[in-house]
Amino acid sequence: MVEGRILNLPNFLSFLRIILIPFFLYYFHNGHLTVAIIIMLIAVLSDWFDGRAARWTNDVSEMGKILDPLADKLCLASVAVYFFWIGQLPLWFVISAVLRDALIFAGAAYVKVRHSVVTTSLWPGKWAVGFVSMMFISMVWPLPLFVRFHFKEFFLYLSAVTLFYSFVLYCIRFYKIHKGQGDIS
Repeated sequence: MVEGRILNLPNFLSFLRIILIPFFLYYFHNGHLTVAIIIMLIAVLSDWFDGRAARWTNDVSEMGKILDPLADKLCLASVAVYFFWIGQLPLWFVISAVLRDALIFAGAAYVKVRHSVVTTSLWPGKWAVGFVSMMFISMVWPLPLFVRFHFKEFFLYLSAVTLFYSFVLYCIRFYKIHKGQGDIS
């Protein structure tokens, strides 16, 4: 059973991120960069704001603990696959990012079902999502600064390192929960 209110501002913001995915892809693919950039910025800001809104309103729910990372994973996977499809991201990055997210989601589902523990996002995972977001922004926003200083490449490798590091921490967390040693945060 999911505790807490399902219909609240933080969960709405997570749902909004999921709903924005096809709109971003449509507008970006059809060359409407201004609209695509605005949609992407709304998605990034909603990701930043939903957790704060939950704490400010004291409306943290188990649904939100599941929905927020799910929205992150869906956004990352769909945009990464799209950028691979148009030749802007390497296959190794897309496979590793999507596989990492699928395994983390499966691990979280396992500890929820087996041990009744709803895990929250770890800070290194939040940083990794932030770096991926910066990479996507640098790919979408046609600022000469982003091209001149190779922002995409910088954030690609920084994202890869932090995604891997956070994956290791999630694995350790799930292992400790499974062995009854508690949760690491």
